[in-house]
Amino acid sequence: MMMKLGILVAVAVFLETVSAASLGVVYTEGGMVEGEQIRLGLFRSMDVFRGIPFADIPQRFQKPKRHPGWDGVLNTTEFRDRCLQVNRIMTHTRGSEDCLYLNIWVPHGSSVSTGMAVMVWIYGGGFLVGGSMSANFFHDYVYDGQEMADRGNVIVVTLGYRVGTLGFLSTGDSDLPGNFGLWDQQAAIAWVHRNIRSFGGDPDNITIFGESAGGASVGFQILTPHNKGMIRRAISQSGVVTCPWAFTKNPRRYAEEIALKVNCPTNESMAECLKMTDPVNLTMAGNISMVGSPDNPIMFNLLLSPVVDGDFLPDEPHKLFHNAAEIDYIAGVNDMDGFFFTYLDVPSINLAVVDTSVEDLKRLLASYVKDIDPKSLDNAYSTYTSNWGPNPNQETIKKTVVDVGTDFIFLVPTQAALYLHAANATTGRTYSYLFSQPNVSPFRQSWMGADHTDDVQYVFGKPFTTLLGCWPSHCNVSSYMINYWTNFAKTGDPTKGENVPTNWPEFTINHHYLEINSDMDEGYVRQQLRMSHVKFWASILPNLPLISE
Repeated sequence: MMMKLGILVAVAVFLETVSAASLGVVYTEGGMVEGEQIRLGLFRSMDVFRGIPFADIPQRFQKPKRHPGWDGVLNTTEFRDRCLQVNRIMTHTRGSEDCLYLNIWVPHGSSVSTGMAVMVWIYGGGFLVGGSMSANFFHDYVYDGQEMADRGNVIVVTLGYRVGTLGFLSTGDSDLPGNFGLWDQQAAIAWVHRNIRSFGGDPDNITIFGESAGGASVGFQILTPHNKGMIRRAISQSGVVTCPWAFTKNPRRYAEEIALKVNCPTNESMAECLKMTDPVNLTMAGNISMVGSPDNPIMFNLLLSPVVDGDFLPDEPHKLFHNAAEIDYIAGVNDMDGFFFTYLDVPSINLAVVDTSVEDLKRLLASYVKDIDPKSLDNAYSTYTSNWGPNPNQETIKKTVVDVGTDFIFLVPTQAALYLHAANATTGRTYSYLFSQPNVSPFRQSWMGADHTDDVQYVFGKPFTTLLGCWPSHCNVSSYMINYWTNFAKTGDPTKGENVPTNWPEFTINHHYLEINSDMDEGYVRQQLRMSHVKFWASILPNLPLISE
C-alpha cells in the first residue's frame, strides 16, 4: 500500500514538473525580465510578461529612443499606464507620457517553446484613444492575449503608442513633422524583431494585426521603408490606409486650431510654443465633438492622423504599396462597420419608434461627396436606392443609411487597399473577408449585423472567458477566427493548419472573399464584394485605384 502511494506521489510530482515549462528569467537588450507563469493544464503552461519597456520615456514631439536599460531583474507582472489621452467622454485626461511598454504571452507544451510565430497587436481608437489592453471587466482585459496564444499556439504581443495631440499633431513641416505614434509602433516592432528569440519566438515570422485605427496603422507599418525585412505578414481589421479618416493632407490647419486653444501663436514660433505647453492642456485641446448630423458627419472630426512627413511616410499611402510586395496581407470589414458612426449622425436608425427620412439619407450622401464631386449626388442616390421599389419600408431605409456609412468609411477603402496590395505583390498573398456575426446587444435593432469592433472579442477568444458560459455560436466563430488568424501567421495561408470550416481562397482569384460567421461553410466563399457600390465610390474618390470586374 505504501509503495503504491509512493508511486502515485512520484507520478504526480513528475506530471507537475513536465506541465510547468517556463522561460524563467529572460535576457533582453535592456536587461533581465521575469514574468508570471500560468498553468493551463496537463502539459500546458504560459509565461506572461506585462510592462516590458521597448523604448525610453518619449520626449514630447520627438521619435522614441532606445531604453537605457536597467540593473538586476525587472519584475514584469503588472500592466503599465496607457499613453496620455482624453477619456471616452472627452472631459478629462487619463494615462501617462511614460507609456512605451509591451506585453508578451508565450505558450508552452511539455517543453519550453522555440521558433514560434509571433503576432503583434496594434489597438484602435481613432488615433485619439486606446491602450495595449483596452477595457477591463473584472480583470478580464479585451486585448488579453492568453486565449489566442494558447488556442493558436503563437506568441502574442500587445504594445502602447502615443495617441491624440501628443501622438499625431503635425505642422506639416520639419518643425513638428507628426507620426510620433507610428514611430512608437515601429520601435515596438523593431524591439520584438531584435529580442523575441529570447522568448521562444521566430524573428523572421512576425505578423502585425490591428483593428480600426490599429488596422490602418498595420497598413502604414507595412508601407514604410523603415520596417523593411521585419514584418512577414499583416492583418487589417476594419481600417486601412486608404480610409478617409486615416490620413491627413493638410495638418497645418488643425495644428493652428490646437495652438490657439493653448494660447500659442500660429506663426513661425508655433511649434516651439507647442513643445513647451503642458501635456494635459495639449491633450485636452485635441478632443473632438461626438455629436454629428447628416450635414456634418462625425467621421470628419477625426483630424489627428498620420501625414506624409518625408521620413516614415515618404509619399502618399496609395503610392507606397510596392514596399509591401513580399508581405502576406489580410484585410476585411464588418458588414455593418458604419453603424456606430451613422448612428451618431442619424440617431433615428437605432430607434424603432422613430422614422428615418429619405431626406436624411440624401443629406448624408451629400456630405460625403460635397468636397469630392457634388455633381455625383444623384448617381450616389440612385446607386443606393436601385432595389428599393416604390415604397421602401423603414428597415430598408435604415439599413441603406448604414450601408452608405459602412461603404464610405470602411468597405470601399478596404477593397481599394486589397487591390493595391494585390497589384503590387510579388511573393505576398492577398486575402479578403467580411465579418457578419450579428450584434448581440439588447439595444440594437433586430436587423443589425456586425458593428464596428464586434469582431475583436472573437479574435481574442472572449467567449471562452465569459462568466455566463460560452454560447455555441459565439464559441464557434471565435474558434474559426483564432484558427484562421493564427494559421495565417504561421504559414501565410489561413486555411493551412488548425481546423477551419472552409477553404479561404486568395483575393486575386476572381476577387474572392470569405464571409465569416458561426454558420459558415463552403457556401460562404463569395466573389466581388458589393462591386457596384465599390466601383461607384472608386470612380469619384481620389487616390483609389480604378476597379474593374
